[in-house]
Amino acid sequence: MKKEFSARPETISAEYCKACGCSWQAFVTAMPSLEFVVTGWKKNGKENACLQAWSAFASDGADGFVCVMRLCGRHAQKSLKQTKVCVLNFPSNDILDRCSRTIGNNQYDTDEITASGLTAEPAAKVNAPRIKECFLNIECELLWRHRGWYAVKAVNICMDEEHYDESKRGRYGKTGYVMLIDQPTHPETGEITPFAGPAVIEQGGPVAWNTK
Repeated sequence: MKKEFSARPETISAEYCKACGCSWQAFVTAMPSLEFVVTGWKKNGKENACLQAWSAFASDGADGFVCVMRLCGRHAQKSLKQTKVCVLNFPSNDILDRCSRTIGNNQYDTDEITASGLTAEPAAKVNAPRIKECFLNIECELLWRHRGWYAVKAVNICMDEEHYDESKRGRYGKTGYVMLIDQPTHPETGEITPFAGPAVIEQGGPVAWNTK
């Protein structure tokens, strides 16, 4: 039986939601979201890196690939406003711990990529650093911003050849994309289901593509 939830259940604390920056809907739905690192240059020429999730990717015509994101980091917001470009860097699970360190290594005078144990390299089409260890780098230009939301359009894709070959490392499974899942919470009891680390994408069974 389905149940309706149009307001925050009392079992989920408003203070907790505020502290972690997530809405109660995120915990109730436990919806997965791709994890990636947004990189650019700070005004002082230092590297900026912002671990990101809760974003949407969509195609816009044959040559349009757009990401809409609620950009979290203050330095990342300033960088994208000033330079109008960024790189979206997608890690596999084996380097996610280093990408997570960018959250703490976010001082203005810090080279955030290097300080987190990662390697910065120049992008091919935009003036922003890429993370060498990430298997996919999407270089982007800013389309628009509105109240903390940013839309960026891909202008270049750089991908490790062992990852776009699904017979080798591939883009899915334990060596591919990493998903963030906010802790699954029972809206009636408040019970939290332990979720062991980040999630990965595994192939399901075949489904016939029938449109009638």
